Amino acid sequence: MNQIDSKLILITLLVELGVAAAVSTSLTRSIRFKNLLLTARRTPRQTVWLVAMICFPLILGVWVRTMVPNFLAADLSFETTILLGILVGPIAAMAGGAALAVPAVLHHEYMTLPINLLVAAIAGAFGRFADPEDVWSFSPMIDLSIYRWVTRNLRRPQLDRQIMLLLLVSSMQFGTSMLGKLFPRYFFELHSSEWWVELLICATAPVIVGVPLKIWNAIRVERKLEEQGRLLLEARLDALQRQINPHFLFNTLNSITSLVRSQPELAREMIVKLANILRVLLKDREAFLPLRDELRFTDDYLDIEVVRFGDKLKVVKEIADDTLDIVVPGMLLQPLIENSIKHGLEPRISGGTVTLRSRITEEGRLLVEVEDDGVGMPPERDGISPVSGLLRPGTGIGMRNVRERMEVLYGRLAQVEINSRPGRGTKVTILMPILDADAEAWGPIGGAGEAIGHFVEDALRAMTRS
Repeated sequence: MNQIDSKLILITLLVELGVAAAVSTSLTRSIRFKNLLLTARRTPRQTVWLVAMICFPLILGVWVRTMVPNFLAADLSFETTILLGILVGPIAAMAGGAALAVPAVLHHEYMTLPINLLVAAIAGAFGRFADPEDVWSFSPMIDLSIYRWVTRNLRRPQLDRQIMLLLLVSSMQFGTSMLGKLFPRYFFELHSSEWWVELLICATAPVIVGVPLKIWNAIRVERKLEEQGRLLLEARLDALQRQINPHFLFNTLNSITSLVRSQPELAREMIVKLANILRVLLKDREAFLPLRDELRFTDDYLDIEVVRFGDKLKVVKEIADDTLDIVVPGMLLQPLIENSIKHGLEPRISGGTVTLRSRITEEGRLLVEVEDDGVGMPPERDGISPVSGLLRPGTGIGMRNVRERMEVLYGRLAQVEINSRPGRGTKVTILMPILDADAEAWGPIGGAGEAIGHFVEDALRAMTRS
């Protein structure tokens, strides 16, 4: 390759990045494409439509490359075939790769079809092996991916499928480049005799694969936040329904009435705490908030329950200081604590203890536990599997909501587990990844109850002044 050819290759690589970003962004404007892309289990018909929507503009690109001299950047068939393999599987990717090869085969590049089929099969096999979260979080920033891999393995050596994908794409690109060099009449692929240009070609391929994944993952995150908003609203309404009911209010107000003359300051504190609870339940809540804020809300609830139950209820907190600023989903702990008190301790004559724990595990995840020493639950009730003790979909409303929200937010990266022994107590354990601090900025999600919250709080506070 002479210098002019090297410059043409470099320009082509830059334009390819722009083409990949433009096509990926254009596809996200289609609601149908977004629904097909984010469907967990697609029917064969849906898979065909998804492959067709991705391949159609890029088939035109291959055709343009064969017809227009030196317009090489329009051909992204190699990267698209890999993308299809890791997203929709080997069979659908082979169909897409075959469709992308049609213009090239008509241009007498007969090796394109078998090579596309082989690339689709390899990428599809990797997609079946890799965790979907590893695929979606694949970054087009190669240097950042390598840096993260090095820092993670310094602490704890582990298999990194993102680095494996990076190496897989680069090595396949190198192989196809050599084939294009050996058989230029029957197969097209960028190649160069200069090592540094060839290195850039192999390094650009995973970036082009990563650009659509990055763009489409943003749509995926947005969809998850919408689902999180729905579940958070359900959690608020469920907590509101369970908390603002005659049983809870009457018991709390009766406790306050009995304390007005004997312990007026304690009665005043209970009114303030009740007002805080009602205001939090009725106002907009953050999708994510620091653990210390979540604990502050549960403190008000627990303080009221401690006054109501007296010496029968004890609360123990084993909260690690380094976990207080970690952001967690809002309304996460209150349903667990209420279940412990209502189903574990209240039926027990002597009462018992609720223990809250939090710490960072050796794997770098946040562990939160809510444990009681109450009556426990039999294996056939409340979603407890007698074999594994894992939370099942049949769990009660509050617990089911917690499980669904964790699945929506974190997928397989989070675990919710219940271990219960009849007569010995119940422990709920939640493992979740540690989010960046800016997760707080994902915004308030919820209904419009701010004015009602202020009204209830002001009315209760007025009682303390009278």
